[in-house]
Amino acid sequence: MKIITYGILVLSLLFGQTIAAKQIPIEAFSSGEKYSRVKISPTGKYLSFTSEVEGRKRLFVLNLEENKIENVVRFSGNSEVGSYQWVNSERLVMQKLYVKGWTDHPVYHGELFGVDADGSSDKYLVGYQGAMETGSLLKRASAVYGTSYILDPLINDDKHMLVYTIPWNASKEPTTIVYRVNVKTGVRKRITRSPSRMAAFLTDNQGHVRVSLSTDDYINQTIHIRDNDKDDWREFKLNANLTDINLHAFDGSGKNIYITASESGEAEGVFELNLESGKVKKLLQDQVVSPKKLWVDNVNHELFAIELEPGYPTYAFVDNTAKMTQRLKDLIQSLPGEQIQLVSSTLDANKSIVYAHSDINPGTYYLFHADKNKLQFLFNTKEGIDYRLMAETKPVSFKARDGLEVHGYLTLPFNKEAKNLPLVVMPHGGPHGPRDWWGFDSDAQLLASRGIAVLKVNFRGSGGYGRAFEHAGHQKWGSAIQHDIIDATKYVIEQGYADPKNMCIMGASFGGYSALQSSIIEPDMFKCAIGVVGVYDLQLMFEEGDVAERSSGQRYLTQVLGTDEAKLKAYSPSYNIDKLKAPVLIVHGGDDERAPIEQAESLIDALEKAKHPYEYMLLKNEGHGFYKPEHRAKYYKRVLAFLDEHLVL
Repeated sequence: MKIITYGILVLSLLFGQTIAAKQIPIEAFSSGEKYSRVKISPTGKYLSFTSEVEGRKRLFVLNLEENKIENVVRFSGNSEVGSYQWVNSERLVMQKLYVKGWTDHPVYHGELFGVDADGSSDKYLVGYQGAMETGSLLKRASAVYGTSYILDPLINDDKHMLVYTIPWNASKEPTTIVYRVNVKTGVRKRITRSPSRMAAFLTDNQGHVRVSLSTDDYINQTIHIRDNDKDDWREFKLNANLTDINLHAFDGSGKNIYITASESGEAEGVFELNLESGKVKKLLQDQVVSPKKLWVDNVNHELFAIELEPGYPTYAFVDNTAKMTQRLKDLIQSLPGEQIQLVSSTLDANKSIVYAHSDINPGTYYLFHADKNKLQFLFNTKEGIDYRLMAETKPVSFKARDGLEVHGYLTLPFNKEAKNLPLVVMPHGGPHGPRDWWGFDSDAQLLASRGIAVLKVNFRGSGGYGRAFEHAGHQKWGSAIQHDIIDATKYVIEQGYADPKNMCIMGASFGGYSALQSSIIEPDMFKCAIGVVGVYDLQLMFEEGDVAERSSGQRYLTQVLGTDEAKLKAYSPSYNIDKLKAPVLIVHGGDDERAPIEQAESLIDALEKAKHPYEYMLLKNEGHGFYKPEHRAKYYKRVLAFLDEHLVL
């Protein structure tokens, strides 16, 4: 197969010189998405989407034939609608989520709820309660004590779906189970149990559970396969030395599956794996990054596009003549400057939901009519954002002090000369797994709207660049990772973008740790540091928090931090305040389970003893992030006030 790469065209703002800059309200950035999770029903009769009303997400079903809202699904109390799928042409199944404080995402306890498009036949299908109150009706389904997700909606089977469940039992990492569940009644039948712990599954195009992938140590992986739902699992041996395997989809023949994997720790490639012979065929290998997403046609089950993001996003196409390939190419040409995704299509492929977004566009949804070759506007995801006033985000890359190539993104204020700007460096969380992406970022755009440039760095340890790059950050949280952040800052200074005497650093979670640790390593570089829900005592991570509670979490911490107490203290801001000069703003949630309040308290105690200047914003009932728009607005105001005090704007 010949691979053809087709990138997006990045345009400058057309009206950049004619629009006067104005102060954009904080609320425009703190507000959540007005519309999200837009989908088309299998026959194209309905359009569905979630929207926030009175602080809770509801599911709306629009009848396209009659152009009216057919149904609105909402849960009572502190519950809201989460992810959902069409399981047949008239029925949807959705997750029930619980909102707790302003956690970075609502909590999911594995409950699935079904309802017809017109609002009838509402039913609690899967969950630990075994009951759901809807209106004045109480409908019951037998309890499932585990966290459940839709594995396969079985769109060609009107009566059933496949559900994947992680049981709640004495084991923190149990074997997982697949059930066939009646989408109307909730009656279920166990199809299989995973042959090893915490396995993921892949179904073929007929809905049979055929492949299992698991790992006991998050390094070595085991694949099991079977020919049909009645067979026992058997271990599958690859005719290739691959690691970091992820399962994606079967091809149209049902004999091959698409996987992403790495051969030698480099960025993951895309492979076609034959389940009969074990032979592996490489389809794509980017030199810098792993694929962001594999796009598979839901009609013929063929892989038609591979999305990549080395800097600006781009696509590689597997079959240049495929219908969905050509559709995507045409849409890219029709919407220049945007990254385009075909997020949902009808079974006949006549209608598709198109999602367009960019560094200046938070997101726009369209409905594409193939028979009319027409693109119909649906929604903008956020209100109050004028894309013409948003700041451009540029990919940057540089060589770190040890020669490693590192990538990142620089957001430059609109209508302001990109020279000697005030700068905020904003390290991401993680650090292992997450990475920063090109696209609209509310934090960066808020600061840029106030005349501040923002630098984000995919330092060593970040995900998306291969195992070797990610592991290069292991046990180097307080050294090499911070050196990458510092070297990136020096790079943008050398390029003339930033004023070296007018810079601060801020971040959340691991980014909060980096804000303090980088300021300790380079005490004269930053005029202030902001740590949000951060970790500041690395030894404490082994004792407090949800990571430490799991045996896999303890193994992870040992692997990425090590157990040398002297080194852990040397890398912990709480033990090194004597080297810090920058004034500090600490923001933390009292109910944070990932970085418990003890982390903030350890830093505050050290700052108090050293009589070091700091401010503290405690959010008593909040967790590891910010959920409600009004709370995000308060946080943004506090950050802007702190930056205004320490930067020359």
